[in-house]
Amino acid sequence: MLEGNRVSRISVRGFAVASATAVTAVGSVVGVASGSTAQPSIDAEATASDSTLLADIPTGQQAQVQTASLTQQADAQAIAADASAKKDAEESARKQAADDAVAKQKAAEKAAKAEKEAKERKEAKEAASRSATREATTFSVQSSYSIAQIQAMARQMVPSDQFQCFSNIVNHESSWNYKAVNASSGAYGLFQALPGSKMTSAGADWQTNPATQIKWGLGYMNSARYGSPCAAWSFWQANGWY
Repeated sequence: MLEGNRVSRISVRGFAVASATAVTAVGSVVGVASGSTAQPSIDAEATASDSTLLADIPTGQQAQVQTASLTQQADAQAIAADASAKKDAEESARKQAADDAVAKQKAAEKAAKAEKEAKERKEAKEAASRSATREATTFSVQSSYSIAQIQAMARQMVPSDQFQCFSNIVNHESSWNYKAVNASSGAYGLFQALPGSKMTSAGADWQTNPATQIKWGLGYMNSARYGSPCAAWSFWQANGWY
């Protein structure tokens, strides 16, 4: 009988050691979750040896001790899980904020670029218009004009960065013949305007003065339909007309 009691106490003592170890481990987890770096100062085995054995605790309370230990473990795990979830949420928020900032910057740069290009187109159009209005009336009227003379007029009236595009269109439309007439449609002049009389808006002498035709053609290319000679030339290349 005594031997039996001895075995029982040893078994209970082992349980107490295990329980003390578990409680100490729980305390360590709680300390880590709360940011504490302190290490347990009491050895689990020593604590178990010095503490009251479960065998000395009434049977009904032994279950409560065990339940309390398990509850502490669950609480520690919950605290650790909450800390991990909070860290993940903060990291996700930082990443989203960074992505939003990059997107806003790209949108702002795109808008600024579009605004700059629109401003440049407007300035080019206004410059071309001023040039055409100013230069068209400075040429002396002649009874006839050579291709070289007409091209020289155009170079003085068309912005230099647009001249090649302007020239390409004239080459395809009339080969720089300001009196060219399309036998089928009646289109007339350097730009084969149809009807030719629409060039009256640039001057009454549209039939005989290439400067007047150049003024009209440049204005047509700079209109809202195209915006510039080079834009008109791009359209011509794609469609065979403008």
